[in-house]
Amino acid sequence: MLAEYNVRPPQINASTITTGAKRLYQQMYWKIRSLNDSLGDVNQPVNIYNPNHQQATPSRNEPSPYNMDANRNPLRYAQGPSNRHAEQMYHGSHFQQDIVSTTPSNYFEENVRTGEARVDGDSQLYRHDNQDYPADGDPLPGIEGFQIVGEPRLGSTLTACGFPTNGTTLCNFQWVRHLENGIRQSIEGATMYDYVVTADDVGTLLAVDCTPMDDNGRQGDLVTEFANNGNKITCDPEMQSHIEACISSGRADFEVFVLQAYSPEEWELATLVLTRPSYQIKFKHTGEVIFDEKYSPNLQTKIPNGRTTQFVLVSSTGANLPFNTQGLSEPNNEDHDVRLRDLIVLVMRTFQKKALDAKRKGKA
Repeated sequence: MLAEYNVRPPQINASTITTGAKRLYQQMYWKIRSLNDSLGDVNQPVNIYNPNHQQATPSRNEPSPYNMDANRNPLRYAQGPSNRHAEQMYHGSHFQQDIVSTTPSNYFEENVRTGEARVDGDSQLYRHDNQDYPADGDPLPGIEGFQIVGEPRLGSTLTACGFPTNGTTLCNFQWVRHLENGIRQSIEGATMYDYVVTADDVGTLLAVDCTPMDDNGRQGDLVTEFANNGNKITCDPEMQSHIEACISSGRADFEVFVLQAYSPEEWELATLVLTRPSYQIKFKHTGEVIFDEKYSPNLQTKIPNGRTTQFVLVSSTGANLPFNTQGLSEPNNEDHDVRLRDLIVLVMRTFQKKALDAKRKGKA
């Protein structure tokens, strides 16, 4: 059956037959898709490889991960597995001439070199089986249909994908933020095909750069794609309503885990109290206040790259205070924990901005 459709496994065993059957399925799928396109159907990104994949971000219909009371957040947690493998996507109808000859494989295989993804194994770029790799003087490696899939929502994962051309076998990625002042900021550590949207992205233009390469080490032209259709990343309505509730009340108490200075591997439950003029950190069980200061321009909150529930508070004196929201959201969900982390950071930054603005107006 496979031979009838020109699918010829190099070896006859269960693995290659299964792979060949998947390939045949994809070819038939794209033929049908191409026919639908020609009849005027509108293409939407679809899952063509992993029909059982579930979105990492919670549905808008799920219960809120935060307590509506701005002064409390519940303590419950159940860690779920984090799946970095996003769905295979296709969008647009201008690839019809190549559809039948392409074979989607799995996701990008992480290469030894940081920020590189090779077009083999498990890939979001599709290699043409009959494609000859170019010699010197031939067209440079390239990417067609380069795009970002995923919802630009805090805590959700965006994925860069496209179709390789001219022998592309390797892609270097760099996610960047374009700030309001015109500065182009490379995001530290964000050198893979996927990226988790964080509080740091709010108010910026988020984009990803991709440099295609071939096996001869030749680099193609850099391609750039902006998330959110080229618009600034904003808080979704759910997140924005929680922020406004906290600011309106003038105070927000969040339970967090803080890393103890005398025991760098032990997290202790604490309460982070945010008010209009200042913030305070105290241990939950003893009530001992371990930090209490007014907002200053030197106060910073730093968020690491990736799907993490941690952030670091850098006080006005330069002290580093690591925090963790793992297990502190409700309902029990890792994605909610990530969003809780972003909520805390955004509420704190809003209080800080209002305090500094009031101080400047007072001096004026």
